[in-house]
Amino acid sequence: MSPTIPIPPHDRPLTGGSPFPAIADYAFLSNCHTGALLAPDGSIEWLGVPRFDAPSMFGALLDRRAGSFRVGPYGMVVPLTVRYVPGTMVIETTWLTPSGWMVVRDGLTIGPWREQHGEEYGRTRPPTDQDADHMLVRVIECVQGSVQVEVICEPMFDYGRDPAQWTVPDGDWGVAEAKSADGQQIALHSDLRLGIEGSRARARHTLVEGEKRYVALGWGRGLDGPSDLQDAEQRLLYTEHYWREWLAGGRFPDHRWREHLHRSALTLKGLTYAPTGAMVAALTTSLPEAPQGERNWDYRYCWMRDATFTLWGLHALGFDWEADDFMQFVADLERNDDGSLQIMYGVGGERDLAESTLDDLGGYEGARPVRIGNGAYNQRQNDVYGAVLDSIYLHTKTGGHIPQRLWGVIKDQVQCALAVWDKPDQGIWEARGEPKHYVSSKLMCWVAADRGARLAEREGEDELAAQWQQTADEIREDILARGVSERGVFRQHYDTDALDASTLLIPLNRFLPPDDERVRNTVTAIADELTEHGLVLRYRTDETDDGLKGEEGTFLICSFWLVSALSEIGESTRASVLCERLLAHASRLGLFAEELDAHSGRHLGNYPQAFTHLALINAVLHVIADEESD
Repeated sequence: MSPTIPIPPHDRPLTGGSPFPAIADYAFLSNCHTGALLAPDGSIEWLGVPRFDAPSMFGALLDRRAGSFRVGPYGMVVPLTVRYVPGTMVIETTWLTPSGWMVVRDGLTIGPWREQHGEEYGRTRPPTDQDADHMLVRVIECVQGSVQVEVICEPMFDYGRDPAQWTVPDGDWGVAEAKSADGQQIALHSDLRLGIEGSRARARHTLVEGEKRYVALGWGRGLDGPSDLQDAEQRLLYTEHYWREWLAGGRFPDHRWREHLHRSALTLKGLTYAPTGAMVAALTTSLPEAPQGERNWDYRYCWMRDATFTLWGLHALGFDWEADDFMQFVADLERNDDGSLQIMYGVGGERDLAESTLDDLGGYEGARPVRIGNGAYNQRQNDVYGAVLDSIYLHTKTGGHIPQRLWGVIKDQVQCALAVWDKPDQGIWEARGEPKHYVSSKLMCWVAADRGARLAEREGEDELAAQWQQTADEIREDILARGVSERGVFRQHYDTDALDASTLLIPLNRFLPPDDERVRNTVTAIADELTEHGLVLRYRTDETDDGLKGEEGTFLICSFWLVSALSEIGESTRASVLCERLLAHASRLGLFAEELDAHSGRHLGNYPQAFTHLALINAVLHVIADEESD
């Protein structure tokens, strides 16, 4: 007789509720080539190698059957604590079991430069003294009593479509190699005895007090791994020293919010692709902007729009080397036939980011479709020119060197902005509805002309500077004539009086002085009318044709913009209160996603989000400056 107890589907836990950890519960690991997300239960649930935008081999983040790599105590899934080793990107997880205490340290390791690094992954930036080891190292220690530990490594290559094929070379119980159908290879190294169970490698062992073990996954040339436990520990220690030494090179105020600046700086560095200097918008694809919604996008690319905030944040904290690398990445990029830059590129400068869906993946908590690629890459977004020009201008103001080859980029971006500023586009939010005359796009075309004129003057091109400044003045007049509603508030676009959080950039980009009545009206209107529980929406979805259905959460970057804008108009107390509230919504590891559900405080969207952390830095430094001026 068959059992009558229903068997739950694979994407529902036996205990009920969601089988997926909350987005904010994931820890972020990086070696500045790729990144991983570590779930609280000790499972790596997102990792693609060798670089950020590679197909995942651990993809349980988007489907519980798409691969994971767990190290943890047998029969337990909730740790006592998870923390970053201070000043690093190494995670330390502490477990309390009925029989003992165990600590696991995880890191995507970084080691001394080796010559073969230069032959891999299309490096264009000058090598430093350190580079990625191309391995994930996990060290396990029983600190009291005894703990039964298990290791389960189940790669599912190509976004969960290709189960691993394992072999054990030469009867060595400490090494197992896996390959995909198309020849991708990885190797699992451990001082535990490994066994093969179909598409997964597994080990189990009872640790006693004082005993340490390791397990590591390698994917670089030779599929290297640690030679022994001492080597594994040394690699993690070197990685910790690398991150601390890097962080020590920055400038941070002695303030109660300094740790938020530290973690944001480390996160931004972790989202940087060292071989080229590009910074990805986020580690992930298709984490939903609303539960079970369709607003799911691939953010594993480099947006030109982020350029200004990237350069500002890096320079403001003293990381001039990284700022220069990003500037050189921009100079390297292949442009369109008219000389313009695309709105986004791959981390290696790739232009074709064609979008497709992975219909065999169930999505995070059922949010579908799961997308790879981003169809917005060939949209017309007129704000991109201003973002690029503002970043170059900022770089020169902070003493950065502008190579001669960048002057052609400058001229082309200004000319493109002048050619399109009076035409409709998709806007900063990449709306998939009809093009509109978005105020923020006009604003950034003004930025392109204004900053271009300033740069031309620096180059001794006085005639060009005068010409560009004249057009900047024309754009300003147009915005002020058509982009302001009857109540003196900046519109989303010329055909509506709807609010849009992107107009908070008006005082931040110095379009108008902060004491201008229209600026004050706009900032206070957004604070009072475009918020949910005090947190800022991009826009009201029922007032905006963005080509999509459903609601979305409040955008964290917009809330941090509001902090900076409130500070600019002299509302320092209100800015400080909002900033403190936003920082309290950080994950327990100090990370932020793209959005926040204002009702529950739940993080939504791709994670961790570079743009959010960049805006955080700007907002926190605004508030600190206000406090120091009092």
